[in-house]
Amino acid sequence: MEDKKKPLRMTGTSLEGRDFSNMNLEGADFSFSSLEGINFDGSNLRGAKIRFASLEKATFRNADLTNADMSFSSLTDTDMTGAKIEGANFSFSSQGKSFNWQDLKLIGLIQSQSWIGTLVAVFIGALMLYGTSAIIYFTLEIAYTSNAVRVQLNQYLIAQNIIGGVMTVLIAQNMAVWLDTMIDKVVLRHLALSTVIILFFLALSMGMYFAFGQKIFKAVQVQYPLEAAQNNAWYWYTIGPVIIANVFYYLARQGRQLSRKISDQEYQLLNLEKLKTRAELDALQARINPHFLYNALNSIASLVHEDPDKAEEMTLLLSKLFRYTTGRKNRDYFDTIENELEMVQTYLQVEKVRFGERLQFEVEVTDPELKALQVPKFILQPIVENAIKHGVAKLADQGKIIVKIYEENDWLHLCVHDNGPLFADTMGAGYGIRSIQEKLKLLYGDDARLELHNEPNKSVNISILKSVIGKGEEDME
Repeated sequence: MEDKKKPLRMTGTSLEGRDFSNMNLEGADFSFSSLEGINFDGSNLRGAKIRFASLEKATFRNADLTNADMSFSSLTDTDMTGAKIEGANFSFSSQGKSFNWQDLKLIGLIQSQSWIGTLVAVFIGALMLYGTSAIIYFTLEIAYTSNAVRVQLNQYLIAQNIIGGVMTVLIAQNMAVWLDTMIDKVVLRHLALSTVIILFFLALSMGMYFAFGQKIFKAVQVQYPLEAAQNNAWYWYTIGPVIIANVFYYLARQGRQLSRKISDQEYQLLNLEKLKTRAELDALQARINPHFLYNALNSIASLVHEDPDKAEEMTLLLSKLFRYTTGRKNRDYFDTIENELEMVQTYLQVEKVRFGERLQFEVEVTDPELKALQVPKFILQPIVENAIKHGVAKLADQGKIIVKIYEENDWLHLCVHDNGPLFADTMGAGYGIRSIQEKLKLLYGDDARLELHNEPNKSVNISILKSVIGKGEEDME
């Protein structure tokens, strides 16, 4: 039973500027992540979740976004040229700045600079600060005072704690990056943050006292001149803000480090998978070329003494073929159908010199526009080679090969017909067929297939879903 790969999950991560081109990310979850400037060119993102994400200047050229969920995301300057977006969900996505939400987990929200993350952090901070200060205050209240008219005083203290909590979180968040950049030692960072919080809270307390609290505290002092709590030291009430600020800063710093570590590990694993695919394709390319060369040289050797002119002609044609194989970039895995057919025709001309009138061939493309489509390099030559070896070469009469390219029901079909003996049951295990099958699997997964037919006509049929043709051509370099 085939082992299914578990979809990638990278929610609430910061991946700005990363390269995920030409990767298989089907079903991946990038929700609540910062993906600004990320490169998804040519990637398989079918059914991926990219909700509430920041995608400014991201590129999805030739990517497969079928049934992807990109709701509530920012798509400012996003490039989707050539992308397949059938069934994709872009609900409430905008060309302006998005929420840039991160994971709803506490650490993800605390480290977020988005308004929703700040709002939740402020809310939690206000509650924590209010609770801490309330514990200290009401403990002293119970210990030192009796019940009295405290409505105005309590309202004042509650307002002070909420405002203090909001500002404490905002200061801690805005100072976090500066502290990490400017101060090396962690202890000094916390000390600097604590000093700023103490100074701020004293300034807030004094401002609110002279603006609103002076009258309230005088009334309380008149009614309860002997209340011991009135003489408590001021520094008791800075403990809460200092604790809250340092806890938030610590969690934010640890959250960033954890997120960065996970992101880097996931990214490296994806890159290793991508490099593995490239290496396997390189191996297939290297295997196909020597195999063809071996057969071609054998053909030339058989004619050197019998017909030197034909041997010379074949050598020149072989030289033309090698210009095709070596005149491009080494990491070039794709080429146009037009170039592939030119290479196949040259190969057939080489074989025709050897077989003479015993070999006839035709090349048919039903729509000239199909010639510009990008297909895997050397996708046809091994099949045509098999048609010669297992078909025409075994006929006493004239052999015929027909290469036909056509489109049907959104699938591109590359067919090679020959009038030789029918395929044996073990034909699918041949070297050329296996090489093509492996290459199609690596490049397209389930979006391409190779089939052998004996009825109604003997043929090898390669079918590739047209929507994925050409994707990843630049990214596999």
